[in-house]
Amino acid sequence: MTLKAYKYRIYPNAAVEERFAQHFGAKRFVYNTALEMKKRYYEQFGKGISKRAVQDQFVALKSAPGFTWLYEINSQTILATLNDVHTAFGNFFRGNARFPKFKSRKNNWQSYQCPQHVQVDFELGKVKIPKIGWVKAKLHREFLGKIKTCTIKKNPAGEYHISVLVETNEVLPTKAPITSESTKGFDLGIKDFLIGEDGSRVYNPRFLQQSLPILAIKQKKLSRKQKGSSAREKQKRIVAKVHNKITNQ
Repeated sequence: MTLKAYKYRIYPNAAVEERFAQHFGAKRFVYNTALEMKKRYYEQFGKGISKRAVQDQFVALKSAPGFTWLYEINSQTILATLNDVHTAFGNFFRGNARFPKFKSRKNNWQSYQCPQHVQVDFELGKVKIPKIGWVKAKLHREFLGKIKTCTIKKNPAGEYHISVLVETNEVLPTKAPITSESTKGFDLGIKDFLIGEDGSRVYNPRFLQQSLPILAIKQKKLSRKQKGSSAREKQKRIVAKVHNKITNQ
């Protein structure tokens, strides 16, 4: 079995964007609350609280007054978030990472997981996401296999993507032997993009250099916007789109 990820652009309407925002916020709340539980428990007892104990507390929390909105969130998303906290805490105690950071709503990258019940319809060009429904998608690559999990992401430019992890029977190709007869050498340069061993040159398009004046104008407009205003948030997305275009180029 081979695991392979496929990333697609999705196009939610205003109602779906609001549902996505609820899931992003719920993930942030669950992550921060679970992390605070683990931190406090360790400070009091000198050991970590089990993942199951944290899950049980969230089951009880969902029925508490003021938290019933958690029922509107995909339960698998909540479990996946709790697992992320448990993994991050474990990596810290094993010395493989720093202490986990609390999630901020000001982060321009937002995401959440859907481990189960995701459907992809290549004929209609749509994906079905639990608690969300069918969403239009640009399914430029088809796959055959079992969907293991998926992740919905929103980038700083306001674009939405879904990454689908698929278990397939695809056999990876064997590596071809490297021989002098079938190999050519290239040097990555600055003036020229590529320089071949035979002296051939590939023109460097210099996308960054061409886009820097435009980026400077957009960033200057951003610096003049009042902090916390809707106009500043709108201009931030415009700047992010320029960065995104440069990255794609």
